Amino acid sequence: MTLIHSTTFTDGVHARGLTKSFGTTRVLAGIDLTVPTGSLLALLGPNGSGKTTTVRILTTLLAPDGGTAAVGGHDVTREGAAVRRVIGLTSQQATVDDLLTGRENLELFAGLYHLGRRQARQRAQELLERFDLAAAANRRVAAYSGGMRRRLDLAASMVSQPRILFLDEPTTGLDPRSRAELWSVIRELLASGTTILLTTQYLEEADQLADRVVVINGGRVVADDSPAALKRQVGTERLVLRLARPEDVSRARSALGETAAGGAAGAPPDTGAREVTLAVQGPDHLRHTLDLLHRADIAVEHVALRTPTLDDVFFEFTEAAA
Repeated sequence: MTLIHSTTFTDGVHARGLTKSFGTTRVLAGIDLTVPTGSLLALLGPNGSGKTTTVRILTTLLAPDGGTAAVGGHDVTREGAAVRRVIGLTSQQATVDDLLTGRENLELFAGLYHLGRRQARQRAQELLERFDLAAAANRRVAAYSGGMRRRLDLAASMVSQPRILFLDEPTTGLDPRSRAELWSVIRELLASGTTILLTTQYLEEADQLADRVVVINGGRVVADDSPAALKRQVGTERLVLRLARPEDVSRARSALGETAAGGAAGAPPDTGAREVTLAVQGPDHLRHTLDLLHRADIAVEHVALRTPTLDDVFFEFTEAAA
């Protein structure tokens, strides 16, 4: 089944200098980003940094105060109808109807795209099979699991076979298995040539899927590169120290200097509260670090070296901007 049209476009999404304020609050202060055709760009940032506002502007749901943006070669402010014909959107809130079956939801969306009844039934069946929902096609969506609902929501956004897909935190709230299943679907869409802009709070998700990552903070772009290049920018390795006593974390940070951060992203609460992470600064750094802690009477329970992750990138650039 063909999911997208075969026509190639130079830039799937192109934005320059986007600004947006709500009252006296400036949410976007000049956002630049480009998503080449057939690639996936992950848009990261703290809550309130402007990710969803950017998506709403690019999908014509919100008008910018300034700047320019084109999606599929169409200006988002002057050619909104043309933009909507080439995009699909999966928002943070599910758009499917709990009272309808999976099949009825997809046929309803097909009708909204002016497909005939026969074509709507055919398209719905194609998508049910494509997103592994055929066995549950005639069950009400209220009985679907969270992962099934999100797959149905993504299927609904693909009814019109869009060339460009916007995914606004599509895996929020899903268990690891459901998230992995949705990642597989996204990879297949990408391989078929779909251009994707993804916002996510799961940095591993961006690392797994994205060709390029843009980090925004305070309404501005603070980092823009491939995941591998961004990780290289924040250092080659991280030293993770698990302390014997959680009350020693603040003293350890003071002893080790500004490069030390308390807590490890993704660590269980019982261990994360006792961990201090810092960039490795040379072959003698481990010995020097342990000597400093020993002189400060801070007991270390465990020592580990790990390569940088996008969590490190996120904290490095958002804290620097703050």
